[in-house]
Order: sequence, then structure tokens, then C-alpha cells
Amino acid sequence: MDLLNTLVDKGLRRELPTRQEALAVLATSDDDVLDVVAAAGKVRRHWFGRRVKLNYLVNLKSGLCPEDCSYCSQRLGSSTGILKYSWLKPDEASKAAAAGLAGGAKRVCLVASGRGPTDRDVDRVAGTIKAIKEQNEGVEVCACLGLLSDGQAERLREAGADAYNHNLNTSEGTYGDITTTHTYADRVDTVNKAHAAGLSACSGLIAGMGESDEDLVDVVFSLRELDPDSVPVNFLIPVEGTPLAKEWNLTPQRCLRILAMVRFVCPDVEVRIAGGREVHLRTMQPLALHLANSIFLGDYLTTEGQAGQADLEMIADAGFVVEGADEVTLPQHRAEVRGGCGSHAAEGAGCGSHQGEGAGCGSVCGSHEEAADAVTVPASEPRTDLVAVRRRGAGTDLAPNA
Repeated sequence: MDLLNTLVDKGLRRELPTRQEALAVLATSDDDVLDVVAAAGKVRRHWFGRRVKLNYLVNLKSGLCPEDCSYCSQRLGSSTGILKYSWLKPDEASKAAAAGLAGGAKRVCLVASGRGPTDRDVDRVAGTIKAIKEQNEGVEVCACLGLLSDGQAERLREAGADAYNHNLNTSEGTYGDITTTHTYADRVDTVNKAHAAGLSACSGLIAGMGESDEDLVDVVFSLRELDPDSVPVNFLIPVEGTPLAKEWNLTPQRCLRILAMVRFVCPDVEVRIAGGREVHLRTMQPLALHLANSIFLGDYLTTEGQAGQADLEMIADAGFVVEGADEVTLPQHRAEVRGGCGSHAAEGAGCGSHQGEGAGCGSVCGSHEEAADAVTVPASEPRTDLVAVRRRGAGTDLAPNA
């Protein structure tokens, strides 16, 4: 209890926990998971109330990627059977976005596979942003196009983009084990370019790739240092045909502890449950809303998500409310700093789905050193029945899930 009380107090003051405290959260037992959720929930409600922000993904270009990211179904040489298509036209992308906005989303996340955009690609996306904003007053738009070259972030900002997403994904120490075609430093550089251009930066992680607790804490502390407005937390979707297809390391309780740790380290930023919540949190998804204040509505980039209506019912049944288009997501002290991102677009939900590429005390009360000892995470039973390749929405003739 001392640990959780300390973390709540620090979260309310925006004070960074120690690494040992963060590790201790991950080391808590399943018996204490409700205590952890309740504690982190106090921090979430202090900064964000009971609002849940909805974001909607539009996959502008699917597959055909030259990068070798091990977690990604669009990677070089992928044999996943995903949808593959080149750039959607602006009117096609706008039509896809309209479905998500009609379902309650306030931010559209425009994602394209690839190492990074050419200048011609930036022009394409600029046209798409214009089409979406002309047809949907007040909509927030985030771009996720890979590594940025000098000047491209500024051009996206001028075109009307509110935010840019580029995830760190994992710790610097293990990054080379996941991807070899670009570096961790490349990703940090792109986040910094977005910041410098006045875009609201969004950057997060992927859990469940075989990383250690220390790796998770490393990447979240690195994110805190980068200071994005939004931190999407993805839970690996082990898609058949990718190198990580056999990595079923997450349980619902483990996912909740990871989200709680992120909330304690990043108390006043938008924490979003991104890819994999349906696969790994499953029936525990409503509990995760006490930790995160943002989710995606409907499908992801290459895999299907929970039905959009089910998302809305889950939010209402759990006692939360969908954040309105006229509400500012971030707390005032952050929104004022990010004021350049638009009157209500300062929070930077971004995109961040890796599939474009989840009163008692017990061990909680132990000393930080004892609680942070390495723990063995039981392997979750593979739920391949919950992994479905997207066959509807953008790039198809079928109605989207929103």
C-alpha cells in the first residue's frame, strides 16, 4: 500500500517515479491487480476525468513496406495475406474517415506503410488532410508516415496536420533485435522533428515482444523524456507470417499492470490503448479504461478490431463518457504549451497501432527492491481465433467497422 500511495501522490504532482517503483508495479501479483488499477485510476481521473477519446485509423497505403520490423504484418517479405494496395485517393480516404467520425471519433489517424514519405507523398497526404477537413469541421488529423526528412514535418503542419505519430516501440538496448533497417535514434529524431515543427507529438510502445520488465521501464522512461502529448500502448498481435507470430506472452493482468505503469510514469499525457486490446485484455477491457483515456474505434490497419458499437457500449457500461469534439483532451497546463496545434487539437492522440506496422496489499507493500525482483510471466494461451486480417473498410468495397 505504501508503494501505491506514493505513486498516486507523485502522479497528482506530475513527479517522475523511480525506476524501482515502476518495476515494482510490473512485479505485483495478480491478487493485487485491482489495487493497482484503483490507484492508477485516481491519477487518470485527476487529469482526465471520465472522458474517453475515440480515434479512427485510415490505412492510406497497406503493405509494400521495405522495412523489416519483426512485429509488423506489412514488413518486407511478409507472408501474412493482408490487404495490399497503394495510395488511396483523397476522396477515398475522406470517405473512410467519415465512417469513424460518424461513430464518435474526434481524431482521424492517417497511416501509410513505408520507411518514410517522399516529398510527393507529403503532397498526397496534404491533399487528403485538406479533403477531410473541408468535409468535417473541427476534426483533428494525425499523420503517421514513417521517418521524416528535414522540412517534411513543417509541410504537414502547413497542410493542416495537428499531430504526428512515430512510436519508439521498445527499449534502445533491444531495438536492434526487432528491426535492422533503421535505428532507435532514427525514431527519436522523427519525434523531435514533429515537436520542432509545432505538431503534437505522439509516441508509444509495443508490449509482448519478449521484452523484460527493465525494457518496458526503459522505453516508458525514454518516452517521458521525449515528452509526447500522447503515448499509445500496443499489445503485440502475433499475426501468422511474422517473426513474432509465436510470442503469446501477455495475460490480461499483465496488460493492466503495464498500462498502470505507463500512467504512473506519464500521469498527465493521453495514454491510449492501441492495437491488441481485444486479443490480450479480452473481457478485462473495461478495467483498462480506468488507466487509459483514449482508444481506437473499430478496426486497426491490417487486423480487425472489436465492433464499433461494442466499443461505445463498453465505454457507457463502465461509467465513462465519449469525449466531445469541443472538449480539450489535455490538462490545461499541457494544452497551453501545445496551443499551436489548434484550439482543441493540442493533445496529439496520433495513431500508433503497431499493426500498421494492450484494498489488499500483498507484494505491493514489499520494499521496492524486493518487489522489483525478476518475475516469470506465464505464457498466455494463444488466441489465434481473435486475430483476423482486415477485409473491410479502406482499400475494399465493404463498409468499414466504426
